Amino acid sequence: MRSLIVLGIVGFFAQLVDGSLGMAYGVTSTTLLLAVGLTPAIASASVHIAEVGTTAASGLSHWKFGNIDWGKVGWMAVPGAIGAFVGAVFLAGVLSAEAAAPIMASFLFLLGAYILVRFAFNTASRIVTEKPISRKFLSPLGLFAGFMDALGGGGWGPISTPTLLSSGRMEPRKVVGTVDASEFLVALSASVGFLIALSFAEVPWGIVGALLAGGLIAAPIAAWIVRHLNARVLGTAVGGFILLTNANTFLGAVGLDSNGVRIAVYAIILMVWITALYYAISALKSEKKPFLEA
Repeated sequence: MRSLIVLGIVGFFAQLVDGSLGMAYGVTSTTLLLAVGLTPAIASASVHIAEVGTTAASGLSHWKFGNIDWGKVGWMAVPGAIGAFVGAVFLAGVLSAEAAAPIMASFLFLLGAYILVRFAFNTASRIVTEKPISRKFLSPLGLFAGFMDALGGGGWGPISTPTLLSSGRMEPRKVVGTVDASEFLVALSASVGFLIALSFAEVPWGIVGALLAGGLIAAPIAAWIVRHLNARVLGTAVGGFILLTNANTFLGAVGLDSNGVRIAVYAIILMVWITALYYAISALKSEKKPFLEA
């Protein structure tokens, strides 16, 4: 019983971060389940089944607060669902995402640095210029992100959110809301794939229920945060979080994975992130814009 309560708390905080920053529910939850001894397929299946409920609640919450660009949801969600189904079947069979992890972490780490600079240190009063994003870009992005999400137990948000955010063509809150709303179909498709490849008896339903319960409570809180937090601050928060979550794998990919180097790099990232948030908030004051928007 105590372990289920802990998992519920993990589900709450994972969804709070995911719903606020557009990523981390799958990565956080899957990492924990792997640490307690579940196989990659069972861990990813548990998380994706729980996400069917949490992403539905998150999508509804973001819709209520006007955080979704519905014109982009379908062009990402349908290819994402196809990629997730294929990834789930392959993961339950013979493949894993370990080989691709260093490449993806390096790409996302650099993307996170770009987003941090763009939103925190950009002196322009308008940091986002809303423009159309090609369907020829959205659909391959969704397909790849969905495949990696099922294969690695989390990847839809970490790949989709920074990629869309770096374009500067969508408000951060619309990026987060659109990615979260699209994820429902991705989670559903991945779950179907896992249940076909595995069996109902193999799924730890108690763990699924605990993660789901925590996520359902957090979903509307996260959507409210996204709706009201200023775009400059929200973008800066996302950029710093991307750097932190990908730093370890990135350092390993470039051969700088000693404990001393890791500690130094994490300390530098935290200092840069705090400084960036300070600059972002200072910019709002100089522009006479509120930290929390109405």
